[in-house]
Amino acid sequence: MRAVDIIIKKRDRAELTGDEIDFFIDGLTHGSIPDYQASAWAMAVLLNGMTERETTDLTLAMAHSGETLDLTGVVPIAVDKHSTGGVGDKTTLVVEPIVASCGLPVGKMSGRGLGFSGGTLDKMESIPGYRTNLTREEFLHQLKQIGLVLTGQSGDLAPADGKLYALRDVTGTVPSIPLIASSIMSKKIAAGAQAIVLDVKVGVGAFMETLEDARRLAALMVAIGRLSGRKTVALLSDMNQPLGEAVGNALEVREAIDTLHGSGPADFREHCLIVASHMLNLGQKAPNLQFARQMAEEALESGQAWTLFRQLVHAQGGDLAYVDDPERLPRAALVETVSAARAGYLSGINAREVGKTSVELGAGRARKEDPIEHSVGIVIHHKVGDRVEKGQPLFTIHANDPAKLKKARARLLAAHQWSDSPCDPLPLFYQVVS
Repeated sequence: MRAVDIIIKKRDRAELTGDEIDFFIDGLTHGSIPDYQASAWAMAVLLNGMTERETTDLTLAMAHSGETLDLTGVVPIAVDKHSTGGVGDKTTLVVEPIVASCGLPVGKMSGRGLGFSGGTLDKMESIPGYRTNLTREEFLHQLKQIGLVLTGQSGDLAPADGKLYALRDVTGTVPSIPLIASSIMSKKIAAGAQAIVLDVKVGVGAFMETLEDARRLAALMVAIGRLSGRKTVALLSDMNQPLGEAVGNALEVREAIDTLHGSGPADFREHCLIVASHMLNLGQKAPNLQFARQMAEEALESGQAWTLFRQLVHAQGGDLAYVDDPERLPRAALVETVSAARAGYLSGINAREVGKTSVELGAGRARKEDPIEHSVGIVIHHKVGDRVEKGQPLFTIHANDPAKLKKARARLLAAHQWSDSPCDPLPLFYQVVS
């Protein structure tokens, strides 16, 4: 086989065989296929697409390009959750303790934020001492001991995906739905997932801005799961406005802790309960979603989920004093609440603009090597559809730089759209794909 023949075949819209895909991914992983050929192949995939079978073969080839975790000897069924990224999405910090406290172990490898989308690891590192670099042995031991792990991805898991993504990022091929789907699913499969709940975000604050594109991505990932023997369900959730109120690392940890204590924003709490219910149902802990919902609510209301969150933080070296008293978490030097200059109904809160503003304050990174300021961020006080009176708090900025605060104020004011007549609230979820 030759790489150029595989590139030409895909260029000409033909379907690649499993052997051809294995050959190409093996060559990319081990360096026998150069970057320029991998880039040409990725562009051919972007332009001409892949079938479900091709995409599944690509997913499995990338999953097996490095080491894989076999969790069958540690847990009865390995269930994982993946979010395609959003603004204010701290769901993992609440959902995983809920699910694990119901007796369904969850070992999760998460990522860092890049662009306007926040990263789970960055949020957890707001807690002094919390380790996100567990070894394979530590991962398996902790999963067996307390049933919950939240750490970073091992560099040995799906290395082909890392190489291919780095090329996609600089060659304009990131939007390819087959490449997005195989990237996500290869890491889940390599990490040992047997059942996967996918939270696919839709809207201006998501990578999939239209419902049509989100449905295509969700359907393809569910098909990959089915063809590779994994139980998979995808939830299409709204990301036109931030999820919850807090956007920014320590602020989001505080909001997650509030929610684990039974309070927190209503939309965020509901989102977490729905995702947790699907995980409990898919992981065979509940016979149906209604029973799963009752289990999830009980885990929150009884404090079991909070207890397990504390165990997670302690097991990974985090200082419990900071979660028992969240006021000790990193705090910004400058805090300013901006009030509404007019009365009316909120017709839009642009999630992407809020996310980008948070990054400019220092809560995110434009490049992988950029440092993070855990203390900064934004709290959005209202939702689309709310009636807001003149002088009511609209948003609060947490900043460490006066110039950045001033710029953030103007950008956030522009991100809020107004109407004189009532507006419908946005849905939390649009569809379940299974």
